[in-house]
Amino acid sequence: MAAIPPVCDFGWQAIDAVLPGVDGKSHSIFSHAGPNGLVVAFICNHCPYVKAAISRIVRDADDLKPEGIGFVAINSNDADAYPDDSFDNMKLFARTNGFTFPYLHDERQTVARTYG
Repeated sequence: MAAIPPVCDFGWQAIDAVLPGVDGKSHSIFSHAGPNGLVVAFICNHCPYVKAAISRIVRDADDLKPEGIGFVAINSNDADAYPDDSFDNMKLFARTNGFTFPYLHDERQTVARTYG
């Protein structure tokens, strides 16, 4: 992993998909957009970078709501390769960290591959 992340490639068209959430419901990604936009964050439970930043991620998602910006997090990891990223562990991770936004499961990595 690069020590310095690449600059975001703004301006491309995002895609919508319907994915299961840890709340037991199916979610359209775009249904969570606010009037001023949507943040789609690809995270996972076992990543040390996510673990280090998760409280800021939750805080930032909450801070964006009044600005009219929605937020969803997607876990696309293969639970066979990364058992900590199983759907049951996603539920625990969201509950433990006080997620106030949908945490969605991209079990077949189709959304992640489309987003690049």
